[in-house]
Amino acid sequence: MTDLLAARGQMAMSLAFHIIFAVLGIGMPALMVLAERQWIRTRDPVWLDLAKRWSKGTAILFAVGAVSGTVLSFELGLLWPRFMEYAGAIIGMPFSLEGFAFFTEAIFLGVYLYGWTRLSARAHWWAGVAVAVSGTISGIFVVFANAWMNAPTGFRVVDGAAVEIDPIAAMLNPAAFSQSLHMTLAAFATTGFAVAGIHAWMLRKEATSAFHRAALRVALAIAVPAALLQLVSGDLSAKFVARTQPVKLAAMEGHFETAARAPLRLGGLPDEATRTTRWSVDIPGGLSFLAFGDPDAEVKGLENFPESDWPPVAVTHLAFQVMVGLGTLMALAAAWVAVCWVRKREVAETRPLLGLLALLTPAGFVAVEAGWVVTEVGRQPWIIQGVMRTADAVTPMPGLVVPFAAFTLLYLFLGVIVAWLLWAQIVKTRPDPAHPIRRDV
Repeated sequence: MTDLLAARGQMAMSLAFHIIFAVLGIGMPALMVLAERQWIRTRDPVWLDLAKRWSKGTAILFAVGAVSGTVLSFELGLLWPRFMEYAGAIIGMPFSLEGFAFFTEAIFLGVYLYGWTRLSARAHWWAGVAVAVSGTISGIFVVFANAWMNAPTGFRVVDGAAVEIDPIAAMLNPAAFSQSLHMTLAAFATTGFAVAGIHAWMLRKEATSAFHRAALRVALAIAVPAALLQLVSGDLSAKFVARTQPVKLAAMEGHFETAARAPLRLGGLPDEATRTTRWSVDIPGGLSFLAFGDPDAEVKGLENFPESDWPPVAVTHLAFQVMVGLGTLMALAAAWVAVCWVRKREVAETRPLLGLLALLTPAGFVAVEAGWVVTEVGRQPWIIQGVMRTADAVTPMPGLVVPFAAFTLLYLFLGVIVAWLLWAQIVKTRPDPAHPIRRDV
């Protein structure tokens, strides 16, 4: 394994691990806040039990997310020193603001966890709201920095150096809105469907459980609007990629030849040797319409660009297909739930829908991982689009295979610990069907 591959592999593994906790760190506080709000309104002990259980999960996930996020910050400097030397002054602002948001979240999470009997109910709830809002803002600032890598602005290049730096313009780059919206909605949809799927599965066994019905209701309250809005967000993101990163769009679609009325490809496997995408189902004019709003518009193919500027086409295309496919499934499930709500039918009593929700439990996480593959792998060979290549940003330090193996073991260990903690603190003590609240919390 070359040093470049080892560095990219280690960063990819770290991001893939951390993104799970980043997503849950945005979604879980929203669940606990909604549950506590219902308790304040109704004084039904089921809602209090839910809020306390979800607050424990939030604390565990926050702690491990902080560890994995710290590792990532070190890796940026150690693995990619040339990137940080070049870009640090430009994207330092969103990282600094993310730090403020992170510490705000940590402070109010402590207040929330230890304030159950020390604060009034409303003051305690507002502390939870602060956790949810600051966690969401923290994620948005990180995405702003990543968006800059896809659409670098706020500086000029003179003799290979960045000058006239405007950190505000860099942070509010053209990709910032579409990318942060897409990621935030993905976090809510992913968390909502994961929690809904777990309780949907339990309701198939315990159909009368007030606890699982309440949990399903709250989870779907954030999952359904997020999944439906994600269709609009995805369209905005795709149109932005079409305008600013045409080679990424071509790789996402396995589109080799420049053509008007370009087809939208469903499935298929790109073959760079023959410059074809095999076994796909093509919708004539579909890509032209989705990218530019005109079914007869010309879409540039990979042939328009030097092969040295191509991303790994097969990986990018397959990841994109997975992301879109799972996102579409979640949107369809959300639409089914919305129909049940409109018709005043109980989701908890619609067994086929409960089965679908249970199957979709991991779908959001897989879609998020696939989406980040599209974003990062699809930008290659650039670490900063059109400005700096990934090969020019990597550390010259040899022997990166050893830390790659060490961090792999670390993440496996952390994954096992998190799974055990969540099981012991949240799942092990199940609510009694007859008495859905644990009286000792």
